[in-house]
Amino acid sequence: MAALRRVTTCFRLLRSSAPVLFGSRKPAVRKAVKWTNVLYTGIASLTVGGGLCAIPFKQVEDLSHDSLIRRAASLATDSSSTFLSQTTFAFIDAITEYSKAVHTLIALQKRYLESLEKLTSAEEDKIWQVIIAQRSQVSDRQDECKRFELTWVSAVRLCGTVAEAAYTSGAEHASITLRTNIQVAESHVEEARKLSLDTDKKLAETKVMEVERVTQYVPSLQNNSDEEEVPEAYLRED
Repeated sequence: MAALRRVTTCFRLLRSSAPVLFGSRKPAVRKAVKWTNVLYTGIASLTVGGGLCAIPFKQVEDLSHDSLIRRAASLATDSSSTFLSQTTFAFIDAITEYSKAVHTLIALQKRYLESLEKLTSAEEDKIWQVIIAQRSQVSDRQDECKRFELTWVSAVRLCGTVAEAAYTSGAEHASITLRTNIQVAESHVEEARKLSLDTDKKLAETKVMEVERVTQYVPSLQNNSDEEEVPEAYLRED
């Protein structure tokens, strides 16, 4: 009720001042300016004292050096975080594609070894062409992983530097957020690297199996060729 009474008083004062200010149809310019200043001063005083007769004054923004540096640090942390997320996604995706290519190569090699003695020369050549092409794809995927890994490591270092600078400039929240994003990215990449190491281990085991199987297969071919040549040599001696 007290606030309502202040508003009512405010409007009554303005209403009572109107005839004085605008009673004459042709007031002097100096008097009009004077009374206008009085009116504005009265409104300002009522604004302060009345409470509810407030006119919204726009507060001046803080444009100090410290404030501007903190804003720039926050923008830097946002852009660095975006760079980190993009490189992390690219690196993990490259590892995933590399693992798929390796598993495909392992499946081809196992199939070749299982049917080694049953293949004709033409079939063996076709399978080897497929295996060689898949090995080339594995090599390309591996190079892609190395390239994205270098970019990701650079992104992590950049984010660490930006987070430290943001903390020093007073943007503690932005610094903490960026460091959290670094930890999350490192966790995801660590899981992807474990998958890649497991894939490399299986590929190495397949290569050992291939060497052993081929080592067993070559002497059998030599023995078969010798058995076919012995009778011919025996007949020539007769």
